Amino acid sequence: MGELKATTIKEALLKWQEENKEPLAEAVYVGLQFQWPPIEKMDANLSLLKNCEKLSLSTNCIEKISGLDTLKNLKILSLSRNNIKNFNGIEKLADTLEELWISYNYIEKTKGIMGMHKLKVLYMSNNAIDSWSEVQKLLKLENLQELILIGNPIQESMEEQDWRNECIKRLTQISILDGIPIIRD
Repeated sequence: MGELKATTIKEALLKWQEENKEPLAEAVYVGLQFQWPPIEKMDANLSLLKNCEKLSLSTNCIEKISGLDTLKNLKILSLSRNNIKNFNGIEKLADTLEELWISYNYIEKTKGIMGMHKLKVLYMSNNAIDSWSEVQKLLKLENLQELILIGNPIQESMEEQDWRNECIKRLTQISILDGIPIIRD
């Protein structure tokens, strides 16, 4: 048995187009999640998705965010359950991205998403955030409304109510934390 070669973005896109009978340039929602063998690299072939507003690449083996330069309409990006260690490459979406789903990765630092001024939703549970200074930086995302950070080392070291109170105190812009609406006095 030879080792399985990773599915390329090009192969995944061709397969998607065949199954969905829709030209890639016109597609608004594209799901490339659960590829087998998994996708390991994002690349310039993603530029074919000119009209894409929601792209899912979750549950693959992607290590780096890339190939997003031309996705001018992208509002929702799902990269959950991959092997991503940082946000490098995401800044290309600063003017459009509204939702980033990136739970179950290995991200330690929030650097890289600070310029995402349209970001409203950040699902970032089960990563490697372990300091309040990293959490505090999320305050710069002035449009952020919904945040999931549960399952990060910083949260796991605290009682649930203490965690919640501390986040609410520090991140004054959010209205939903870990799936539960925030009621402020």
